[in-house]
Amino acid sequence: MLDQLNQVGPRLRTARQQRGLTLEETARLSGMSTSTLSRLESGKRQASLELLVPLTRQLGIRIDDLLKPETRDPRVHRPVVMRDGVTIAPLAPDTSAIQTYKITYPPAETLPDLRVHDGFEWFYVLSGKLRLRLGEQDLVLTRGEAAEFDTRIPHALSAAGSGAAQVLSIFNSEGERMHTRLS
Repeated sequence: MLDQLNQVGPRLRTARQQRGLTLEETARLSGMSTSTLSRLESGKRQASLELLVPLTRQLGIRIDDLLKPETRDPRVHRPVVMRDGVTIAPLAPDTSAIQTYKITYPPAETLPDLRVHDGFEWFYVLSGKLRLRLGEQDLVLTRGEAAEFDTRIPHALSAAGSGAAQVLSIFNSEGERMHTRLS
């Protein structure tokens, strides 16, 4: 965090110079002395909201633009879950508003019970054949096919045929809770 704060001054200077503004002109338009702006840009004066708000307005930037976003590890470190023979591999962080999973449905002789809950589900068949029972419809989707549906319609999913089916599945939060949680 200290490194980020130390970069505020140089970022202000860069923004000012990119706009072709002088130190004196920017200070005058922002209601501060040239000396204050110079010390702020050089890091010799600590930035405060009282100073930053008028400066960022004059420069046409946001205060957030002065702080470099924290670089986080983009990899998803969540365990694969097994539920009723179905393998659920999370592909998005737990905090994501939309949850994405690679789901493997094993071959099944019978379709699971139909479920109804709030939410929406989207999926894309990666391999195998997937049976989707949606209301009165009984569909088989194959590799490369996709579907999207309101999960308030009674539905069930399973592999069709003798092999497993792998899908890339996307849920909003309500659908995700119902389909992937162990509890």
